Amino acid sequence: MKKTVATILKQKENHERITMLTAYDYSTARLIDESGIDMILVGDSLGNVMLGYENTLSVTMEDMIHHSAAVARGAKNALIVTDMPFMSYQTSVYDAVVNAGRLVKEGGAHAVKLEGGTEFYEHIKAIVNASIPVVGHIGMTPQSVNKFGGFTVQGRDAKAAAKIIEDAKAVEAAGAFAVVMECVPDKLAKHISEILSIPVIGIGAGESCDGQVLVYQDMLGMYSDFTPKFVKKYADIGNVMKTAFSSYIQEVKSGSFPDKEHSFTLKEDINFDEL
Repeated sequence: MKKTVATILKQKENHERITMLTAYDYSTARLIDESGIDMILVGDSLGNVMLGYENTLSVTMEDMIHHSAAVARGAKNALIVTDMPFMSYQTSVYDAVVNAGRLVKEGGAHAVKLEGGTEFYEHIKAIVNASIPVVGHIGMTPQSVNKFGGFTVQGRDAKAAAKIIEDAKAVEAAGAFAVVMECVPDKLAKHISEILSIPVIGIGAGESCDGQVLVYQDMLGMYSDFTPKFVKKYADIGNVMKTAFSSYIQEVKSGSFPDKEHSFTLKEDINFDEL
């Protein structure tokens, strides 16, 4: 079934958990989509897992458009949400609307995601008024890594928790149809999920959120640079890939690949010396 903003909102209403995974290319998006996922996030996390950056701050609009368009070609049913990269919306409300529009027109996104709460109320509102659905992102916002001093859990004391609650309410009031909440205590996430009418998608936010999202390389054991506490490894694809690569290398060096099964034959005998 084709997923839309309306169907995602209905899932919250019906207390049906929402599933979301990242994807950054055609073939992976197709596999995830065929598995029945509700939403695919083309995250600026591609800076880490696809481009090898230390953080997401170097990711550009061109990067996001390129990868989003590939995902859009592979996914037929999932709702595609594409991240707005660092400094594509912080500069002005105008820039936010223009760049959100590019992600839809050029990147094939169905919705965009941006980080921040009360500070970006007007940005979210303007994008929504341009008929572009928005997903918010609060709590530990990776684009603020320098402000936070690292990738740290947010909202652990009363003052910080109150700020995240305020941000959640602002994102909803601005017109976002969902919000991602990252690295916050589970009790805080539960409270916010209960007071918001829009779905709360958790990542490192406990079991009480309306849905969950993970980076697919993390949950498949493909990214060994850093594994957050909240990641559950559902398969060890990284080692499976390395084993396959090693087998290929050995067979090529030994001459056992390709064999006749993987080779082509002539239609007739040819004396190549006479050609």
